[in-house]
Amino acid sequence: MTRPLDPGTPGQFRQCRRLDVLIPTRNRPAELAVTLSGLAAQEGVPGFGVVVSDQSDGEPAYAHPAAATMVRALRHRGHPVLLTRRLPRRGLAEHRCYLLAQSAADAVLCLDDDVWLEPGTLSRLMTALDELGCGFVGNAVHGLSYADDVRPETHQHYEEWAGRPVPERIMPGTPEWHRASIHPAANLLHVTEKLNLPPGQWRAYKVSWIGGCVLYDRTKLVESGGFDFWERLPDRHQGEDVAAQLAVLERHGGAGVLPSGAYHLESPTTVTERDVEAWEVVLSESTAEV
Repeated sequence: MTRPLDPGTPGQFRQCRRLDVLIPTRNRPAELAVTLSGLAAQEGVPGFGVVVSDQSDGEPAYAHPAAATMVRALRHRGHPVLLTRRLPRRGLAEHRCYLLAQSAADAVLCLDDDVWLEPGTLSRLMTALDELGCGFVGNAVHGLSYADDVRPETHQHYEEWAGRPVPERIMPGTPEWHRASIHPAANLLHVTEKLNLPPGQWRAYKVSWIGGCVLYDRTKLVESGGFDFWERLPDRHQGEDVAAQLAVLERHGGAGVLPSGAYHLESPTTVTERDVEAWEVVLSESTAEV
């Protein structure tokens, strides 16, 4: 029988380090275990921290033996792990805001609880963020059940950055907004296969937003407002990641990174009440101010 799992304390965890991974979770013990296993296999970014914040209806997902084992594996490999609960639920944006407040790292990776990262992913993302000097970089997630579903009409939305990304104001209805069409299913995987990059090489490309695996320069994210807009939203919303990224893009620029090492577990969502798009609320406010 497994022994009780030490959750850690915010005071001990919130230290200056190069990277923290922020994972919100709810009712997903199996998926969380897989997500943590991907982190435990990462190399090249020593000592990164991990924060898991749980909003499950019953016991926290990290209490499941499989997830708890991966927490212990991470700690055994030198990675601080903080386990918290954030109840009552006040929406996705508030949850991400809470997670961000737990970190004092230079960079934060917002990682969903249903994403497995292949070895080398964190190192590549950190290298990209350092070299590009922008507000965020990200890996769009592959849905491998769509590996045989090739959609060439989406590939036109792939456009590489020739140099460092520049700030962009991305608005609905513009050609730039439709860049996100490259991310569903396995579209990005097919683009990557066509490029046939040599091992170790990567490319930065233009995005409107990325879901599931986004690495921010924490200072630039906070300066852009972070997820503080949660107070202006009803609890039943989605698109909080889009809203934050649009703000960072406008001030500091951002990029997708190819190849992506992020794989979606394709589990059913645990957020079924999505009455409001957070980005619509935030964009309408910024337009009204202008």
